[in-house]
Amino acid sequence: MRAWQAKPLNPRRLDTSVCDILNTLDRKDHMTLDVGQRLRALRAEHKLSQRELAKRAGVTNSTISLIESNSTNPSVGALKRILDGIPIGLAEFFAFTPAAAKKVFYRSDDLTEVGKGAISYRQVGEIMVGRSLQIMSERYEPGADTGRIPLVHEGEEGAIVISGRLEVTVGDERRVLGPGDAYYFESRRPHRFRCVSQEPCILVSACTPPSF
Repeated sequence: MRAWQAKPLNPRRLDTSVCDILNTLDRKDHMTLDVGQRLRALRAEHKLSQRELAKRAGVTNSTISLIESNSTNPSVGALKRILDGIPIGLAEFFAFTPAAAKKVFYRSDDLTEVGKGAISYRQVGEIMVGRSLQIMSERYEPGADTGRIPLVHEGEEGAIVISGRLEVTVGDERRVLGPGDAYYFESRRPHRFRCVSQEPCILVSACTPPSF
């Protein structure tokens, strides 16, 4: 894979969204650039915890977590401030290509948290770049919901419920699943998940390609 090539940025426009940088890349690069995965890979390469990087950059732990899970789109200025804590420049950041992980076995505490709030997604493997399958241990607290706006993305996904009860809506179909039940569908079909039990719902899921 060739290195990313971005046009020089005007230092007076550091409030520009990182998404604007994507407009300086060709279409193929736009589709494969993942700011969160890239930041996580660089942080791991420099052996920094989220807490340590946040302290160095003068931001909160949650800011680093939200960026790494692609839950927020940082401004160029905010990203530069975080990268200064590594330290690495913007040009190096966009030129960096994370290596695919070689690790085979993972202990429970090796799983990477990419969820937030009442929904926990613990991912097998820290870096998804170069991988075609995403496996996660998911936990939904009672009442937790992925939201009224259905999720839609390319690929396929499936899961087996371990405990609790999960309401799964796919298109016009809706089903409440219990322990041992499963789902499998094309991810481009609008879908939503909601825990309807009084206890947390736990499941093991797989998605291809990785969705976040």
